[in-house]
Amino acid sequence: MAADSEPESEVFEITDFTTASEWERFISKVEEVLNDWKLIGNSLGKPLEKGIFTSGTWEEKSDEISFADFKFSVTHHYLVQDSTDKEGKDEVLEDVIPQSMQDLLCMNNDFPPRAHCLVRWYGLREFVVIAPAANHDAVLSESKCNLLLSSVSIALGNTGCQVPLFVQIHHKWRRMYVGECQGHGVRTDFEMVHLRKVPNQYTHLSGLLDIFKSKIGCPLTPLPPVSIAIRFTYVLQDWQQYFWPQQPPDIDALVGGEVGGLEFGKLPFGACEDPISELHLATTWPHLTEGIIVDNDVYSDLDPIQAPHWSVRVRKAENPQCLLGDFVTEFFKICRRKESTDEILGRSTFEEEGREIADITHALSKLTEPAPVPIHKLSVSNMVHSAKKKIRKHRGVEESPLNNDVLNTILLVLSNTFLVLDDIDITHALSKLTEPAPVPVHKLPVSNMVHSAKKKIRKHRGVEESPLNNDVLNTILLFLFPDAASEKPLDGSSSTDNNNPVSESEGYNLYNQFKSAPSDSLTYKLALCLCMINFYHGGLKGVAHLWQEFVLEMRFRWENNFLIPGLASGPPDLRCCLLHQKLQMLNCCIERKKARDEGRKTNTSDMYPGDAGRAGDQLGPDNLKDMDKEKGDVGKSWDSWSDSEEEFFECLSDTEELKGNGQESSKKGGPKEMTSLKPEGRLYQHGKLTLLHNGEPLYIPVTQEPAPMTEDLLEEQSEVLAKLGTSAEGAHLRARMQSACLLSDMESFKAANPGCFLEDFVRWYSPRDYIEEEVIDEKGNMVLKGELSARMKIPSNMWVEAWETAKPIPARRQRRLFDDTREAEKVLHYLAVQKPADLARHLLPCVIHAAVLKVKEEENLENISSVKKIIKQIITHSSKVLHFPNPEDKKLEEIIHQITNVEAIIARARSLKAKFGTEKCEQEEEKEDLERFVSCLLEQPEVLVVGAGRGHAGRIIHKLFVNAHRAAAMAPPEEELKRMGSPEERRQNSVSDFPPPAGRELILRTTVPRPAPYSRALPQRMYSVLTKEDFRLAGAFSSDTSFF
Repeated sequence: MAADSEPESEVFEITDFTTASEWERFISKVEEVLNDWKLIGNSLGKPLEKGIFTSGTWEEKSDEISFADFKFSVTHHYLVQDSTDKEGKDEVLEDVIPQSMQDLLCMNNDFPPRAHCLVRWYGLREFVVIAPAANHDAVLSESKCNLLLSSVSIALGNTGCQVPLFVQIHHKWRRMYVGECQGHGVRTDFEMVHLRKVPNQYTHLSGLLDIFKSKIGCPLTPLPPVSIAIRFTYVLQDWQQYFWPQQPPDIDALVGGEVGGLEFGKLPFGACEDPISELHLATTWPHLTEGIIVDNDVYSDLDPIQAPHWSVRVRKAENPQCLLGDFVTEFFKICRRKESTDEILGRSTFEEEGREIADITHALSKLTEPAPVPIHKLSVSNMVHSAKKKIRKHRGVEESPLNNDVLNTILLVLSNTFLVLDDIDITHALSKLTEPAPVPVHKLPVSNMVHSAKKKIRKHRGVEESPLNNDVLNTILLFLFPDAASEKPLDGSSSTDNNNPVSESEGYNLYNQFKSAPSDSLTYKLALCLCMINFYHGGLKGVAHLWQEFVLEMRFRWENNFLIPGLASGPPDLRCCLLHQKLQMLNCCIERKKARDEGRKTNTSDMYPGDAGRAGDQLGPDNLKDMDKEKGDVGKSWDSWSDSEEEFFECLSDTEELKGNGQESSKKGGPKEMTSLKPEGRLYQHGKLTLLHNGEPLYIPVTQEPAPMTEDLLEEQSEVLAKLGTSAEGAHLRARMQSACLLSDMESFKAANPGCFLEDFVRWYSPRDYIEEEVIDEKGNMVLKGELSARMKIPSNMWVEAWETAKPIPARRQRRLFDDTREAEKVLHYLAVQKPADLARHLLPCVIHAAVLKVKEEENLENISSVKKIIKQIITHSSKVLHFPNPEDKKLEEIIHQITNVEAIIARARSLKAKFGTEKCEQEEEKEDLERFVSCLLEQPEVLVVGAGRGHAGRIIHKLFVNAHRAAAMAPPEEELKRMGSPEERRQNSVSDFPPPAGRELILRTTVPRPAPYSRALPQRMYSVLTKEDFRLAGAFSSDTSFF
């Protein structure tokens, strides 16, 4: 049994050698990618044009492959070119070498200023790179490098791809590549050497030629000539005689309050440091041969002054500090703060003010009660007790402005005066005291305007603790409210002088796109002042202080009927920011209140002193009750839809007319009875229309203006109406809520046209709803017959219901559609509760608007075409972002970053103009050439200097290097240089005018047969770059694989 079981226990391992290994899978994946990208075969393109590597478009495609668990990224880089002959592309010509080998010898694009490093080193228009996918991965060992290179060689051979394929080895910062390119019977090996220190024997041309020749190993005894291209780069870092022209702002003058009011309306501009850090001069010898020039460790013929080509590039300072960008950025940072104004400044001054006003109101109401007040109890000590208590709460007795003895004496005199008055006189005097006395605006200097705020602030902190200096605060308030310093009172026009130079151009209308405010408005000026306060005067505390003063000034103007300057008249402009709309709403309230108060004074002055009393006597108490009842009954079903429960009338003194018309209208309901009413509230007669039933002329009534609304109120109203739903009851309710203005106009129309019908009102109010047709009457005459439209005949129509409810009441005695008192208090409360962050959010569109206008103004002085395009992009981007209620912070930061970039570009242009002295040119032609040269420096990566060192720009650049080099070497000045001899002698010493080159680049090319004398002659190329801490050789050496 044991013998039988032994064969069964043996295990036979069968190795399948047909299974692909990881290496073979990797080669297969490389081939698959090359096939997918259609890089098979020889695709010849047209010859490369000069400068195409920089001006052309480069594109790339990427894919990812893996070798076992190590991931590689495969990237195809290629120059986009017009395909010339696609049909001939598929024809494979065996005698033609690959396109990349031909590009090795092309001299049109040596030393491109902006290109991939392999393009600069080898002059290739198309190549593929295989590199580790992760930045921290690297192929370090020699065996792995050879394995990858073998994989590349096999993949190129299997696919027939003639595009060079590179493999990145070592760490990525070293930019080390090895690669291969295969053609029919030819192959090019791309090799590279990278060292930290330059060997001494290879610092000049002769040593590099020895390397090149030894690497080629040409068997021919007379070696074919080697073509040489050389470029030396000189760096200018020290601008000795050309200081940065930007003048920093005079902070001392700003803090000291010496700055004028207009300065607060201007934003700063410019870079605080030189935005141009370095100037790189590249001197190029594009076509040299080995025997023409000598360059070794002893002597060199490479004089930069004699170089045939000069090109210049500037290195820009990274993120230069720019004033305008800093201003806007610092203001934007306020948007992220969470503190309230009270938390920043201390206890709320508004609470103190409200408490004190409440105390005073309560005291005055007690004093004016009809109950007799015992005069003998009004002693001096009781009269001043409350005042002393308030004073002692926040400061010592010794700080009181008046001595106690003086104060007691004055109050004793006043108390003696009170003792001789009777009760009626006291009541009359107190009523006079409680009336809001008008204060002429020309008597309100800035110090008086902020007196109340300062007094309350000083209660809780010392004067020295105030965030804003008094002089600065007064200057700002005078700038914001210029009417306070004017000698003539405000006449109702609320426009201010426009100090913006571009206000009449399209820049003025940017507020429509940015949803900010007009550049001459109070909101715009306030934004600029807060921006400056935040940057120069106390930061966030200064912003909170100024805003508090601003809110107190708004309340002062509301209570004293002073219009707010810098705001357009009329309803709020919904194209502007919400804060601007709120200020316009407050101005509307002030206008209505002012007009009402003036109308009351006019009516009162027209009456005799006893008229009001006699009118009340004639009416009697019962009649007065009926009149009050009538007021409540008129339009009862419609008044409930108004926002206020109180009734307000434009005029309450015309009681005779109210008695005559109001009571009759309540008793007589038909139009025939209404014809006997006295018409009221007529504006003017309509030109053509007459009343349908009595033929009387139709009069346009005086109507109430619709209530102005801001966008947040409109949104609230829309939400309320939307919550009513889509049911019939909800729709009916919604229609009644929206018909308050319609009812008011109907009542005004009935009062102006006694005996009118709904058809008369519709003909004036909505002519489309009254349809007229020509018909033939009974006598055969053609007459016009009219009737209401179909929608007006719908049962339970809102128009019919409102017409039946409306009473003939003129607009001046109607309930106000717009309660200016309540709306003003709502606006003032809204302003008072705004945090600095909320305020910054409201005003940020104005700040961005001002920044764009400033950039446009500065750009007009420089006339830079690229900047104009960027400004248009900023305007387009900003108009999209700022129209949303709460734009994202990231998008706002992008806008601010774009503005800062434009500011830096303009600053660079001014820096270059100052260095090249464009304003000092006497000849107009030279000045235009220099300005064009400076403009190209800003827009192009590298600019060719016309005339090299002998041109006008070249002489300026030479002088810059001479001054910097002599200053560094402490050499004699330029005057002593003139004494050194003839121009030839000075030219011999001109090499010392330039510092040692910061970089040396050489390209060596030739065409020789390799590896045997009978092999095919193929292109050979070696690129070399030498800097202070870097030495690199990049060679492309071709060989014949058929005849070797």
